[in-house]
Amino acid sequence: QVHLVESGGGSVQAGGSLRLSCTISGDNVMTNCMAWFRQAPGKEREGVAAIHNNGLFTKYADSVKGRFTISRDSAKDTAYLQILNLQPEDSATYYCAAGVWGACMTVPGAQYWGQGTQVTVSS
Repeated sequence: QVHLVESGGGSVQAGGSLRLSCTISGDNVMTNCMAWFRQAPGKEREGVAAIHNNGLFTKYADSVKGRFTISRDSAKDTAYLQILNLQPEDSATYYCAAGVWGACMTVPGAQYWGQGTQVTVSS
């Protein structure tokens, strides 16, 4: 079993920032990537960032480049998503996932999911 636990969500005003955390545990030897997704009400879940377990490779959705930064602390088995200049359109439930690099930032390719953490941005 692989478990992913997110934290760090909350309510912020536009222009603020948040850092989301995701800790992975369990038998995750078949995964080498952690990714962040978000899903707003009535919208599809979309991948926003991914990082290889070696920390050398990252990938971002075009819509978040420049404001979102993904990082990883291997010693803590934790991935982070730093979000700057939050906007109301960033309001969503943010999910962490694990999978194989090259596919883990896609919904079908994400093998394991966390429960999500809510981010609400007010104008």
